Parts: sequence; C-alpha cells; structure tokens
Amino acid sequence: MPSDLRYPIGRLVKAPAFSVAERTEHIAAIADLPRALRAAVEGLSEMQLDTPYREGGWSLRQVVHHVADSHMNAMIRFKWALTETDPMIKAYDERAWAELPDARSAIDVSLRLIDALHERWAGLLRALPPVAFSRPYQHPATGAHTLDMALGVYAWHGRHHTAHVTELRRQKGW
Repeated sequence: MPSDLRYPIGRLVKAPAFSVAERTEHIAAIADLPRALRAAVEGLSEMQLDTPYREGGWSLRQVVHHVADSHMNAMIRFKWALTETDPMIKAYDERAWAELPDARSAIDVSLRLIDALHERWAGLLRALPPVAFSRPYQHPATGAHTLDMALGVYAWHGRHHTAHVTELRRQKGW
C-alpha cells in the first residue's frame, strides 16, 4: 500500500525536456489512458463509484470526470502553445469543477470524451516535430512550461488518477 494515498505512483517529478524515447513513452501513456482508465473502473457499482479514494478525497466518479476536465484543458494549452507565441493560458479551479453537478453524472459520458480526446491528442503529438515540444506557454500560477514539461505532467496525471481507482479497488477487494 502506498504510504500517501494522494500519490499512489509517487509525486510528479517535472523535467524540462525529454529524449525522443522518453517522449515516445509519454505519448504512448497519453494514447493508452482511455483503455487503462476504462479497465480500472470496469464493473464498479454506482456505490463504489461514489466512494472516495481516500478520506477527504474525491469519489472515483469525480476522479473520472476530473481527468476529462483536466485533459480537455491540457489539449487546449498544447494548441495555444503551438499556434501562439508564449501564450498566457487560463487556469481553472479543479476543486470547484469537481463539485459542479456534472461531476456527479454517469461516468460513461466522460469516458467517451476521454476516448475521443486522447485519440485526437495522441495523433497531434505523434505528428509534431521534436522542436515543437520546446514551445512555451505561461501558467498564471506556476510560470513558464514547455510542451515537453506538459507532456510529462499529463502522462503522469493519467497514470496517477488511474492508480487512485486501482489502489482503492485493491484495498477494498473489489
């Protein structure tokens, strides 16, 4: 069992840039997330989906919807960085979004959204020349990011939240 249930795969370690092999691994993680997340939640009851992954944490349902929300924002950030010069991106309050009524809806809507989004996002990422991953954007709270940095963050982010589901299933014997 992880010592800190908030970080079942460990804390994110940001890197400013990646080798071609590392970048390829991260793109593969982006491409595989829909399959992995679907497998993680498969067969869970409504009651199980409404169970928080840790005390004070989001329910598994909220986690699935959060991944959709977060990765939609990520794709838009990538597109801004690819089409504008060092854009200032828009941040969002993920905790507030997780409390909106749609975060209590059926997860299939977000799973379908993640399927389509990741198919399109992975296709874009695979088509980019290596130099594109050095393109920057500015985050209002955390400053400068390159697309390489963001790629690493979101590859980790998908695995991180999938592990929230699988770790709770392991703990509960589901």
